[in-house]
Amino acid sequence: MHSLFSRSRLFLLGGLLAVAATSHAQSEQNQGVITTAVPILTLSPDARASALGEAGVATSPDANSGFFNAGKLGFVPYKYGASASYSPWLRNITDDMSLSYLSGYGKIGQRSALGASLMYFDLGTIDYRTGGNLPAGSFSPKEYALTVSYGQQLTDNFGVGISARYIRSNLVGTVNGNDARPGNAAAVDLGAYYSKDATIGTGLYNLAFGASITNIGNKITYNDAENPSFLPTSLKLGTALTREIDQYNKITLVFDATKLLVPSPYYEPGVLRNDPRIVARNREIANKPIVSAMLGSFNDAPGGFKEELREINLSTGIEYNYNDLLYARGGYFYEAPDKGDRQYVSLGLGVRYQVFGIDGTYLVPTGNNSQNNPLAQTIRISLHFNLNKLAEAFDEGGAGGTSGDLPTN
Repeated sequence: MHSLFSRSRLFLLGGLLAVAATSHAQSEQNQGVITTAVPILTLSPDARASALGEAGVATSPDANSGFFNAGKLGFVPYKYGASASYSPWLRNITDDMSLSYLSGYGKIGQRSALGASLMYFDLGTIDYRTGGNLPAGSFSPKEYALTVSYGQQLTDNFGVGISARYIRSNLVGTVNGNDARPGNAAAVDLGAYYSKDATIGTGLYNLAFGASITNIGNKITYNDAENPSFLPTSLKLGTALTREIDQYNKITLVFDATKLLVPSPYYEPGVLRNDPRIVARNREIANKPIVSAMLGSFNDAPGGFKEELREINLSTGIEYNYNDLLYARGGYFYEAPDKGDRQYVSLGLGVRYQVFGIDGTYLVPTGNNSQNNPLAQTIRISLHFNLNKLAEAFDEGGAGGTSGDLPTN
């Protein structure tokens, strides 16, 4: 018998991201896990960033830049670019869930670009049964996010960007008098990107920094207006250092830190989360205004500053590039055990040839739940299409400078 509640709970309460494999006893030890609506928006949809441990806010610009940091769009090295990504999802649990992502951009002059993307998350089909085990219809929960982005170079080395996003989350169907409705939200992202080439000794380097605040928007309500859910508003800070070993070989090191700008849940050690006092306190937290919740997210953890630090997710990776043709990548993603316990190694390969490219990623869970982690055996595939290098598209050549050209995609 399929249960709507168990499936949507898996997604909404964070089981999708990490805790699905934990026991009830373990869940009581992880009352500090921050949950939001549409958590799929926190996961990199493309294979390149996934292979770098989810790091992407400061990596070299490409067609997927709008998802991580719209400030990179002004530095894209082609006049037109597009990407398509696909990932079968939670294969250890079900065989009918998937994440798909389409993105593209077009340069507007030499220093700006307009991008668009569509993320589509299919949660498969749920078959309902009555109390007498008779068929009661079926439902196919889905979520999608449509985004338009704009990036502008303000100088040869610095750019900013903005994205506007429409989100629709249809997780709960109407059955047995349930009056749940799809959740809808509008959100914006803000991003900044800095990239500088430098020669140190005989070596050529590119140092990049990125910062973005994503998914600033209204709360989502499904079937209880008194318990709205925050979007996964996130602050991302990152850096990327590329070293050109010789004319054929480059190595890039990347590092990102991400923190959710939503309230931490209130809990007390040894007290069950369904205690009326705990429930009332968390209901108050859920009704905080958006801006107040974002500002307060830096000092509201029940465990104080140490717990605030544990709410920061870390992503790191390395990318080897041979002649802008062959790529090998590896990365690591870390989330504190009491904040979801997502920990995994990521491995990936990529190829670029003329206008076409392909990337692939495979995740290897680590940490306490590595044996039964729902993210085990996750693969992600991305296709890339790049047309007209800027040096060929504009008579003046380049994209207004050399920044961003070293780590070509």
